[in-house]
Amino acid sequence: MSNKQTVSTKKGDSPSYSKYIGKKVMFLTVCSVGLILIVLIALSIGSANLSISEVINQILDQNGIAWSIRFPRVLVAVVAGAMLAVAGTVMQCILKNPLSEPYTLGLSQAAAFGAAFAIVILGAGSTFSNAKDAVVINNQYAVTICAFCFSLISTGVVLVLTRLTRVSSEAIVLSGVVMGSVFGAARTAIQYFASDVQIASIVYWTFGDLSRITWENLILISAVSLPVLIYFIYNRWNYNAIDAGIDTASSLGVNVNRHIIVGMVLSSLVAALIVSLMGVIGFVGLLAPHMVRRVVGSDHRFVIPASALVGALILVVSDTLARTIISPLILPVGVITAFMGGPLFLAILIRGYRK
Repeated sequence: MSNKQTVSTKKGDSPSYSKYIGKKVMFLTVCSVGLILIVLIALSIGSANLSISEVINQILDQNGIAWSIRFPRVLVAVVAGAMLAVAGTVMQCILKNPLSEPYTLGLSQAAAFGAAFAIVILGAGSTFSNAKDAVVINNQYAVTICAFCFSLISTGVVLVLTRLTRVSSEAIVLSGVVMGSVFGAARTAIQYFASDVQIASIVYWTFGDLSRITWENLILISAVSLPVLIYFIYNRWNYNAIDAGIDTASSLGVNVNRHIIVGMVLSSLVAALIVSLMGVIGFVGLLAPHMVRRVVGSDHRFVIPASALVGALILVVSDTLARTIISPLILPVGVITAFMGGPLFLAILIRGYRK
């Protein structure tokens, strides 16, 4: 690609460049090892604690609580956390807004409304009073498609504001708040057509919960997420060019409008799928990119994979805390991520106004 010319091809073996790359590679290595350790710890603790050796044996034998119950839940947390973080990274780059992520821009709330609409109105799911199985999806494709279609509405509003009106970053976030409020109100209206049990289960579901995850869900989310992740990594140089400025990217031959639209649509797809499977999980796409950029800078060759690793770490740790912090009760994982991400959101907003 033409914008690759912005980075010298004659890097050589200069100590400064080796140190520049080495720091980033070391961070990726530490995050990878840390993720493996956290996954093993998450598999070992719960209502019945297991040793690491017992966890490994159950996984190898493909039986036991570690394999049948905890393993799909933890793996989905890895995939969902990684993709929410990557979606947030890309959205912050293409929208030039450090507060952008599926939750703050209203995409998750719109997707939640679409999923609730499919479950309650279209009959794509069954609801029960058992919190663990509060919502059983009968037609996952209908729920995901509805969630995706409604998330595109919020995406369209953001794109119009960004590309046509050239509003400020704060106004884009405010538009996300408005869209979230509108779809939240619409979801509340749907609850008037639901029974008491349906209302309770839908409310619990929208908090964000991984307890319903199955191996089939893991296969579905992985099949969608992998091509999206590959696309984002493949376009890492284009995101570097866009990060340097719209005019700079255009002068380097980057089709900025195409990358903005495709990036937002793919982010909407990821958010919609995650919401349709496990409810609304906010702030992962805000936390991970900001943590990563403090260490590796703004080079998307490293920011995207590092954000994926950190996002996976955040969601696995959050879900483990949700399962164990007041055991045997299980908190929705969205509550934990909100407690973590809310203060950071305010800090970034205050810092932006001070500047």
